[in-house]
Amino acid sequence: MDNVFGFGHNATLLVWALLAIVFLVVMIAKFRWNPFVTLLLSALLLGFLAGMDSQALIKSVTGGLGGTLGTIAIVIGLGTMLGKMMAESGGAERIATTLIDRFGEKRVHWAMMIVGFIVGIPVFFEVGVILLIPIVFIVARKVKMPLLQIGIPVLAGLSTVHGLVPPHPAPMIAIDAFKADLGKTILYSLIIGLPTAIIAGPLFGKWIGKRIDVSPPENLAKQFSSREKGDLPGFGITLFTILLPVILMLAGSIASIADPQAVSPVTRFCAFIGNEVVALLIAVVFSLFSLGFARGFSKTDISRFTHECLAPTASIILIIGGGGAFKQVLINSGVGDAIAAIATQANVNVLLFAWLVAALIRVATGSATVAMTTAAGIVAPVLALSPGANVELAVLATGAGSLVLSHVNDAGFWMVKEFFNMSVPQTLKSWTVMETLLSVVALALIMLVSVFM
Repeated sequence: MDNVFGFGHNATLLVWALLAIVFLVVMIAKFRWNPFVTLLLSALLLGFLAGMDSQALIKSVTGGLGGTLGTIAIVIGLGTMLGKMMAESGGAERIATTLIDRFGEKRVHWAMMIVGFIVGIPVFFEVGVILLIPIVFIVARKVKMPLLQIGIPVLAGLSTVHGLVPPHPAPMIAIDAFKADLGKTILYSLIIGLPTAIIAGPLFGKWIGKRIDVSPPENLAKQFSSREKGDLPGFGITLFTILLPVILMLAGSIASIADPQAVSPVTRFCAFIGNEVVALLIAVVFSLFSLGFARGFSKTDISRFTHECLAPTASIILIIGGGGAFKQVLINSGVGDAIAAIATQANVNVLLFAWLVAALIRVATGSATVAMTTAAGIVAPVLALSPGANVELAVLATGAGSLVLSHVNDAGFWMVKEFFNMSVPQTLKSWTVMETLLSVVALALIMLVSVFM
């Protein structure tokens, strides 16, 4: 029977993947090896153990690194420039001060969750982190709260939307595969997503913030907190500047939903300016005027800002690329397929099945988008044979599964680790637990709603 299903081979692949992950964690956490070097070594180790051809392995490593950084490197570079202009002009401080004044110091972490939830609707997780990290640093400094008590709610808001709430691209993949109703899915996603984000965000953030004491990376904290002008810019122009890429991406998403075949030139134009790279580029150029020249900065000042802000991001970009290389080897070695094969043999409730398939692929590959895309293809035929199933809730179950247990094969794991200046064990105890909490709480609420729907 094992030979029929290939279970023996699948189990062996899972053992090799586990061994490579243990090697990675031990070398970084215990022996303090450089994460980028260790990620590449772990990817090569897994490939050889899994029996990959040496040339195919090299291609997987370079392709995974390049594929991951193809967009993220540009996003981090442009987002850091936007963050630098926000900091130097006092814009980030203006938003932080306004949030504190409106919500009060004791409740500002709730406001941060809402900000993350709203900003995350049209943008990818990495873009949202880049846009909001300067505000996180300044709010935490001003209210003297633990950094994670402010940061975790933002991450929870961004991540919840990434997995559950249309028109974010990841849920839209499952909506299309399952032939779900968009309006109903949005309604269910808000009913389930908001309480999920509250539990994993402000509530968990307050708890973990008291137990893990971290400070922002000194170089990033300095550039995001220092500014040269004494007065602060207006709240309206500052908010518009930081939300400009969000607005452009939202316009692109709405246009693609209204005209999925992109027949209209307007749709194609909106899709172009709604691309995260183009939207961020437009926002950065706009910020040079709204937060630069309009604030009295000279051409020399602005040139210096946009150059000096990039140096601290070099190591972050390399580490994220290393995570992408490791992820690609996991996929190409067959570990992702092994996980899917094992999951499809489970005889469980279709909603739980959708969550389980996405969760296992997420753990194996590290990518929420890959997990949701792959799981949608596996679950769709099962849904077609389950006439009583609620397909909208199946979309959310798949999305919830795609968020679970982010660890060392996830580029987002390394981004959070580096931006919040945490060790690998600290990141596992905070970020990984938060992601898992999001996933499990969302699943529990989905199962509860399914009783009545």
